[in-house]
Amino acid sequence: MLWILRFSGFFSAAVVMIILSPSIQSFPPAEAIRSSNLDGYLRFPVLPSPPDYLPQLSFRRSTIFRNADECRFSARQIRGKTSVCDPSLVHIAITLDVEYLRGSIAAVHSILLNSLCPENVFFHFLVSETNLESLVRSTFPQLKFKVYYFDPEIVRSLISTSVRQALEQPLNYARNYLADLLETCVKRVIYLDSDLVVVDDIAKLWATNLGSRTIGAPEYCHANFTKYFTSGFWSDKRFSGAFRGRKPCYFNTGVMVIDLVKWRHAQYTKWIERWMEVQKSDRIYDLGSLPPYLLVFAGNVAPIEHRWNQHGLGGDNVRGSCRDLHPGPYSLLHWSGSGKPWLRLDSKQPCPLDFLWSPYDLYGHSRL
Repeated sequence: MLWILRFSGFFSAAVVMIILSPSIQSFPPAEAIRSSNLDGYLRFPVLPSPPDYLPQLSFRRSTIFRNADECRFSARQIRGKTSVCDPSLVHIAITLDVEYLRGSIAAVHSILLNSLCPENVFFHFLVSETNLESLVRSTFPQLKFKVYYFDPEIVRSLISTSVRQALEQPLNYARNYLADLLETCVKRVIYLDSDLVVVDDIAKLWATNLGSRTIGAPEYCHANFTKYFTSGFWSDKRFSGAFRGRKPCYFNTGVMVIDLVKWRHAQYTKWIERWMEVQKSDRIYDLGSLPPYLLVFAGNVAPIEHRWNQHGLGGDNVRGSCRDLHPGPYSLLHWSGSGKPWLRLDSKQPCPLDFLWSPYDLYGHSRL
């Protein structure tokens, strides 16, 4: 794998302490937040001063990643003026927040380390805190990225209680608004959760043929689909009738390839919001942001190889027990569930597979 060849540079990189402090001003709104007629999504917040709710965080500076000789550069890249609208770019959207920041940084690092053409990857970071851009830029000095502020108030009134409190955080729902947040010239995006690492070339996932479908994801048709909704949902034809004419299968929304052109045309964000409104009045599911996606898309998903989401490595949503890999090859390891590898490693109680995550960790403190 490419990361083996490049990993030596990881340890020789200079250690840079990146301390979040009140003096750091995040992105200039005119540059990093796209202006839009949907001002509610992009309203710039007024933060307390100083922001004492943030801990001190430090990350090592990543090595510089360069494209292989066979990578294609656009004319703008050759002139050193890459634009977010450059058609040669691979677009990836990930959330950034303090609690999962260590996971997000590791995910980005893994993508760069295993990409044949890392300079062709553009990251779209979704945030609800406005002081993380400087940290990312210091950790990845030459990273192509843009930060988009997502106002938590947009979805706060739509969110219902879930089996795990972490699933109720508004930023979990920012993926619903990618088609509105990102520039209209961005026609496709890969959405990734923050608790995963990519161990293959992300360009392979980008090349997924969606056909006539709006999203692509690994599907798991052997899973018991009925458990994702309440008995009241299945007994009420007003709700269960949503799947009439479809053969729905479970898919995990932590790894999706999304056709933003089709999404915008069909206005799927409104579909998802409608189901969230139904949930508030009728309690048709118990599991966070996933069920509305199943209601809108299950049975109409472009299938992607299972290797692109070896999920469930965080254990179940209560105990976070250790899990084994699913049979077969893997290109992406996903610690969905309550157990996160960085927390288990720090507590000196890691699961065996957590050591597959640790090589991508750029956290500044010593490891096990």
